[in-house]
Amino acid sequence: MKKLAALLLAVALPMALGGCGLQPLYAGGGKGAVAQGLATIDVSPIEGKAGWLVRNALVDRLGAADGKNGAARYRLDIRLDDKLEGLALLSDDTIGRERRTLRARYQLVDLNNGQIVLDASDGSDAGIDVVSSEYAVIAAENTALENLSKDIADRIVTKVAVQLRKSQ
Repeated sequence: MKKLAALLLAVALPMALGGCGLQPLYAGGGKGAVAQGLATIDVSPIEGKAGWLVRNALVDRLGAADGKNGAARYRLDIRLDDKLEGLALLSDDTIGRERRTLRARYQLVDLNNGQIVLDASDGSDAGIDVVSSEYAVIAAENTALENLSKDIADRIVTKVAVQLRKSQ
């Protein structure tokens, strides 16, 4: 009896999900409309070390045209706000913990008509332990920035992909 119920559930569940209206974002893989749209995005230069890291992560994730052959249909403009603040004062008035925050404000611009297709912002933060070794603290701050840059790039690509999917 349990096997019959499991079999019915296995057959009925995919049929029920098919009617819910959900569609895969990256249908068609690299040849799909969203992947092709992402590849036509030119990422504008971004100021600073964080900007360099975010831009490189975006170009990697988008498979972007990056001005190589003039195939860009969209331009992604990004402004970053990178903050490092001390938290948790210890008994000897030194900082015991830091918080690194990276915020991005970005716009996806259609190069055919200059229209802003997407105007959004995202952010991410990381906690850093401050230890007695300055080198270890600097290394931790840099690692946090690298990880935050990748996270911001992932968030931007997701929102852009969803927007491109909606505009199809």
